[in-house]
Amino acid sequence: MGWETEILVIGGGPAGLAAAIAARKKGFEVTVADGANPPIDKACGEGLMPGTLRTLRELGVVTQPYEGMSFRGIRFLDGATSAEARFPTITGVGLRRTILHQKMIERAQECGVSLLWNTPVSGLTRDGAILGGKVMTAKWVVGADGIRSRVRRWTGLESDSQQEIRFAHRLHYRLKPWADWMEIHWGRKMQAYVTPLGGEEICLVLISRDPRIPLEEAWREFPGLASHLRYAELSSAQRGAVTATRSLDRVFKGNIALTGDASGSVDAITGEGLCLSFRQAMALAGALESGQLEKYQAAHRRLARQPRVMGRLLLLLDQCPAVRKRALKALAKDPELFARLLAIHVGESSAIHSVTTSARLGWQFLAARI
Repeated sequence: MGWETEILVIGGGPAGLAAAIAARKKGFEVTVADGANPPIDKACGEGLMPGTLRTLRELGVVTQPYEGMSFRGIRFLDGATSAEARFPTITGVGLRRTILHQKMIERAQECGVSLLWNTPVSGLTRDGAILGGKVMTAKWVVGADGIRSRVRRWTGLESDSQQEIRFAHRLHYRLKPWADWMEIHWGRKMQAYVTPLGGEEICLVLISRDPRIPLEEAWREFPGLASHLRYAELSSAQRGAVTATRSLDRVFKGNIALTGDASGSVDAITGEGLCLSFRQAMALAGALESGQLEKYQAAHRRLARQPRVMGRLLLLLDQCPAVRKRALKALAKDPELFARLLAIHVGESSAIHSVTTSARLGWQFLAARI
């Protein structure tokens, strides 16, 4: 005998849990199925940007100061050039991914979401999906099963995708953070992201287009960073992941919708992947309430627009060292400009502010000397 639910969410990571919580708040009966056991980890930078924290609060997920460490803004470093900017209002938070996942699980349980762990989904049916060898019927199915989504492939939406892939490697070090900034170190072949965490620990993520690049190469690229970490002990095993820029022509088919990385993704360089997933979850819940997934399609396209633009700009800096050096010199010379750009990035800027900031950036870029 099978099971029944109104909404079946396939994938129990942050994107899937956010979709489940948002739908449950609309009054739907929601079930989440995942083949893993929680908490689910992922090789990510573990820095929650201000917009991510605001969206989490809308979902009812609140982080506590003792669970992580606040950071006040972003610092770019490229050789001898350093530029930094504070967030306009609230700070970001460095938080272990496993802690975030556990908090979202607790919120989903509090809302009344049914969670089926260690329950792999092996296929879709006309009326639902096959879970652990049993059929679960569902009015709606949500694919939140990540960057290599099987739901996307099963629905035939995979063929419309375009992507650019890079590779990430994450490590944790037992070390008191040396700054309350999220640092992005730019090198010839990679970037290094340093996020301060609670409990005298830092998270280091190396991102490169080469999946085989050795850790020793990072120390040659970033001697200043290497000096900080020379005597630090590793506090976790190295984990790898793929980060991709991917767009889909459509994110739903019939009664099946995709969300999170399954529905397209922005490169980790933006720091906005989680925030985008959480906003998609709320847009999807509204569309499900109206029974019109076309509304979700439109909202999905709108929500992804700015992160994609920012992602393209930052990837341009990665690919063109001369352009990057010029841009960073401009930001170092004009800290207020960097702060204005950061305000745009975290969604705390008006349209007029964005236009004047773009003009100011163009002038400073032209005036900067390499």
